[in-house]
Amino acid sequence: MVESLVSAKERMADSPIAQLTDHEREVLGQMAQGKDDAAIAEALSTTERAVGERIDSLIRKIGLPEESDVPRRVTAVLSFLREAG
Repeated sequence: MVESLVSAKERMADSPIAQLTDHEREVLGQMAQGKDDAAIAEALSTTERAVGERIDSLIRKIGLPEESDVPRRVTAVLSFLREAG
């Protein structure tokens, strides 16, 4: 159990997800729950504009290409879920 936790923590340290701010991780977590910008804004007591800015920022930090066949929001959520274990 301890080995698994240590291994997961080491993977996270090398991940682009680790570079996200707490607010960006909160938004990404809400996205992983399937919420749209309005629902995320309501859940986090912020504006839709602020949510959109955080999503743009986290997508840039994760390094997702714009010309992907898969929507970048989906790819961001998948990256988050993969790192979460």
